[in-house]
Amino acid sequence: MRQHFRHLLGDRRAASAAEFALVLPLLILLLFGIIDAGRFFYELNENEKATQMGARMAIVTDPVSTGLVQASFVAGTVKSGDLIPATALGTVTCSSATCTCAGTCPAGFTNSLDAAAFTTIVTRMQRMNPLIQPANVQILYSGSGFGYAGAADTEMDIQPLVTVRLQNMQFSPIALLGFAGWNLPAASATLTAEDSSGTFSN
Repeated sequence: MRQHFRHLLGDRRAASAAEFALVLPLLILLLFGIIDAGRFFYELNENEKATQMGARMAIVTDPVSTGLVQASFVAGTVKSGDLIPATALGTVTCSSATCTCAGTCPAGFTNSLDAAAFTTIVTRMQRMNPLIQPANVQILYSGSGFGYAGAADTEMDIQPLVTVRLQNMQFSPIALLGFAGWNLPAASATLTAEDSSGTFSN
């Protein structure tokens, strides 16, 4: 009996299989970690490109903030035909529901939102990342120092800086089997408005 027990303790035939079974979970975790690191940076880049596409769309199509179209920048020392100073416009932030103005708001500004214009921008961004939802997108307008003051009509006098911001996009690592995730860093892109009229960008 004692000899059989010694023989069993000295048997190494299944040692490598047992070692492999102990190491395998760590190897799988390492493999998924490498894949997740690649996915993380890929999704960051995807979101950056989406905001760039959204900003390009935003500067050549109808403004999301219809309040900026009706707004008058003729006030104080600014006369009709004058260059509009950057300080004449604070920051107008548009979400999927409304637009709000912080800081200097031009005369006649309203919080009205052009839902179709907002959807046009989001749809363009979704070509780059289909997971983007309207709730993840914000469009910001701020003073640039471009544009000439005039009578309010169907087009904006001002050519604001237009920022498209993407936020609260979730990342779910494969290694955590969907039990946990976190928000990716916010991405944004800013361009100066061009014609700000129409529904199409090439």
